[in-house]
Amino acid sequence: MVPPSPAVSPDTLRELAFDQSIRWSSQNDDIWQLIDEELWDLTHNPSLVLSTVPDSTLDRLLARPDFRLRVEAMAAAQQERFAQPSWFAGHQDGGVLTRVAYFCMEYMLSEALPIYSGGLGNVAGDQLKAASDLGVPVTAVGMLWQHGYFRQGIGPDGRQQELYPVNDTRQMPIEPLHDVDGNPLRLAIRLPGVMIWLRGWQARVGRARLLLLDSNDPANPPAARLITSELYGGDNEMRLRQELVLGIGGWRLLEAVGLAPEVLHLNDGHAAFAVLERARSYMVGHGVPFAVALSATRAGNLFTTHTPVEAGFDRFPATLVGKYLEHYAEHELGISLQALLALGRKDPGDPHEPFNMAYLATRCAGALNAVSQLHGRTSRHIFHELFPRWPIAAVPVGHVTNGVHVPTWLSANAEAHWYELHGSAIPWRGAEDVSVDGLLARVDDRWLWQIRQHARRELLAFVRGHLARSLAVHGASPVALEAAGAQLHPGRLTLGFARRFAAYKRPNLLLHDPERLVRILTHPQHPVQLVLAGKAHPRDHAGQALLGEWQRFLARPEVAGRVVFLEDYDMRLARHLVEGVDVWLNTPRRPWEASGTSGMKVLANGGLNVSQLDGWWAEAYAADLGWAIGDGLEHGLEHDAVDAEQLYRLLEEEIAPSFYQRDADGIPAAWVQRMRRSMSALVERFSADRTVREYTESYYLPAARTYRERRANGSALAYELAHRVAALGRHWHELAFQRVELHKQDAGYRVEVELRLGGVHAEQIRVQLFAEARAELPAVAYDLRASGPAGQALLFTGQISGERAAADFTARVVPSDNHGLRVPLELPLICWEH
Repeated sequence: MVPPSPAVSPDTLRELAFDQSIRWSSQNDDIWQLIDEELWDLTHNPSLVLSTVPDSTLDRLLARPDFRLRVEAMAAAQQERFAQPSWFAGHQDGGVLTRVAYFCMEYMLSEALPIYSGGLGNVAGDQLKAASDLGVPVTAVGMLWQHGYFRQGIGPDGRQQELYPVNDTRQMPIEPLHDVDGNPLRLAIRLPGVMIWLRGWQARVGRARLLLLDSNDPANPPAARLITSELYGGDNEMRLRQELVLGIGGWRLLEAVGLAPEVLHLNDGHAAFAVLERARSYMVGHGVPFAVALSATRAGNLFTTHTPVEAGFDRFPATLVGKYLEHYAEHELGISLQALLALGRKDPGDPHEPFNMAYLATRCAGALNAVSQLHGRTSRHIFHELFPRWPIAAVPVGHVTNGVHVPTWLSANAEAHWYELHGSAIPWRGAEDVSVDGLLARVDDRWLWQIRQHARRELLAFVRGHLARSLAVHGASPVALEAAGAQLHPGRLTLGFARRFAAYKRPNLLLHDPERLVRILTHPQHPVQLVLAGKAHPRDHAGQALLGEWQRFLARPEVAGRVVFLEDYDMRLARHLVEGVDVWLNTPRRPWEASGTSGMKVLANGGLNVSQLDGWWAEAYAADLGWAIGDGLEHGLEHDAVDAEQLYRLLEEEIAPSFYQRDADGIPAAWVQRMRRSMSALVERFSADRTVREYTESYYLPAARTYRERRANGSALAYELAHRVAALGRHWHELAFQRVELHKQDAGYRVEVELRLGGVHAEQIRVQLFAEARAELPAVAYDLRASGPAGQALLFTGQISGERAAADFTARVVPSDNHGLRVPLELPLICWEH
C-alpha cells in the first residue's frame, strides 16, 4: 500500500536535503536549481542551498504548483521506498540481529559531507547506503572532522598545495544528537590530567544513521578541540587521541542514544579501542570481571582489515599508551596496564614492542576478514605471527570482497537506460526475476554504444568547466579560460586514472617511457586522451614527487589536449570520471592493493578495466571482460619495466585498435561485446549490495547468535570459556607426546598416540594427525579418540585413509572448539609431535 503524500513545507525540503541516501543528479536536482542554480552547480550541497536562501524565497517557490508538486512527488517516492519490505525484513534468521554498530574513521556519502579521504571512506559510505537499501539494521559511528582531508591546488611550479577550509556545521546535512531524555548530547571522556567533552551529531542515510563525534566544544582546552580537526593529520600522539575518541567515545555515544548492538564491526583498526569500551560496559552492566566480559563481547566483534602490508598498521609506543590508558586499564577495566598492552603485542613479554591496533582488534574479535580473495591470502601471512606454529592456511582470516553502491556511481543517462529496460527494478540487488545479463540480452549494440558516447561527451564538458575554474582561481587570462580543455575530443578513446599518489600505486608507470606514451596519445589512427587526478599525502614526499613528474609531462606542447590533470580529487570529480571514461587504469604493485573499488564504479556505466592482477581484479579478470597487467605473481621494483612494457603493448596493439575498429554502422562491435560481457559478469558480483548481504549472512548473524549464547544465563558460557582459556594457557606446556605409531592396514592406517596431559583435561583438547597439502592432495587433519590410559599417558587411536604415505603425517594437539570456542582465533595454542 502506498503511504499518503506528505504535506509540503520547508521541513519537507529539509528532510530531502539531509537524507544522504538520495543521489542527486540531472534526473532529480531541478528543485535545488530553482532555489539557487549557481550555488547548486558549484557545490551540489542541498543543505548549503537551504541554509543560504531566505525563507521568503522558499515560501514563494512552495506557493508555485509545479514546484510544490515536484517536491511532493520526491517526498512520496522516498517514503514509499522505505515502506517497501526490505531484504533483511524477509530474512528467516533476521530476528537474532537488532543492531550492528559500524565504526570507521571516515565516510564518503556525498559532496555535502566532506569527512573522507578516499578508499576506506568510500567503502564505508557505500556499505552504509547498501545496508539502508537492504534494511540491515546498521548504525555507523565516525568523526565530524572540522577540516576533513586537505583540499588540493597545483601551483604555477607544478607542486601540490594543501588547503584546509573549515567545515561549517550549519551548512552540512547533519543534526545535533539528543540523549534518551531529549537533551543535547555531550559526553565526557578522560585524557591525561583533563576531562574533555564530546558533542554528538547525526547524518541520516535512508533507514540508517551515521553518528558523529565532535571535540570542538568551547569548554575544551584548545588541544582537545583540535582532536577532530584534521583527518589523518597531526603527530602520533594526536592520532592516538583521535582513536581513543572514536573507539571509547564512539561506544559511549551509542549507549547515550539508547542503542545496544549485538554486533560491533570495526572497519579497519583505527576504532579498535571500542572493543575495550564494549567489554567495560558489559562488566558494569553484568557484574563480571574483564576476562568474562571480553569472552562474551568478542563473540559479537568483527574486524575487517584493509592493510596489505604489516607496516601499514597503526602502532603507538608503550609509554604513550600508558600515559593515556593506565588509569582506564586499572580503574575501569580492572586489569594491569601490562595486560592491556599484551593485547596489542605479538610478544606480550617484550617491553620494547609498540602497541599495534590491528593486534588489539584481532585479539578481541570473534571474526577477522580481509577485503578480497588475494588480500585474504596476503593477510594470513601478515597475521601469522599471532598464531605461531599454526599452518598459514589455518590462520583465521576470511574475506568479503568489497563492492560499490551502484546507484551512487551510475550516471543519470545510464540509470535512465537501465530503468527503460525494467521499470524500477534494481538488477544489481540480486532480484530473482531480473539480472544484468538478462536485461542486456534485450538490447542491441547501438543501445549500449549510445550510453558510452553520451557519457564521454558529458565527462569532457565537466572537464572543461573544471579546468576553467581551476585556471581562474590561479589568475589565468580570459583566453586561457576559453581554451581550457578545448582540444579534448568526444570521439577519442578516453582513459581515466585517479588515485592517491603513493609509490606502491605506481601512478607513473605510464611515464616509464615518456616518448612512447607521447606516440600512443598522438597516434594518427588510434589517438588516446588521458584524464588524471589524485592527491599525495602532505607528508608523502615521494608521492608528491610522482605528482610533479606528471605536471612536467603535461607541460610538453605535443601532448596539449591529450592529457589533463584535474586538481582537488574528491567524490564529485570521481563520480564524473567513472561515469565517463572508456577505460579505467589501475597500476598498483601486487599485492599492495587490498581491494580497490574505483574500477568497479565504471562497470554499470559501460566502462572497461585495464589493471594489475591485484585486489578485486585478481578474482574478477577474464580475457573477455577487460585487460590485465602482470603475471599474477609478486615481484620487486625491477619488474616495473616489464609491467610498463606490457601496458604499452596492450594500449598499442589491443585496446586502442579495438576501440576504433567500427562496423558498417559505425559501432565498435568487439568493444561493445566486451562491455556487454563485463557488465553482465561483474556489476552484480561487485556491488555493495552483494557485499552487505555476505557480511550479514556470513558474519553479522552468526556473531549476533554467538553473542546472545554467551550472554545468556548470567554469562554462564562466557564464564566457562574464559575459565577454559585461562586453564589451558597455564597448563599447555605440560603436554608431551610419548609415542606415535601408524600401522599399515588394508584400507589405510591404524594410529596410536600416547600423550601426557599434565594439568590439561582430555575433553579440552583435540588430538589429530595432520598432513600438509602436497601436489594434488589438500591438507587434512584426522581427529583421534581417547581410548584409555597408557601408563602415565592417555592413549588416542583412530583409522585414517591410506592415500598418503605415513611419513606425510605429524601428530598435533589443538584446543577443542566445543561450546563455540573459536580456535585458533580465541586460543592460538598448538602442540606438535616434534
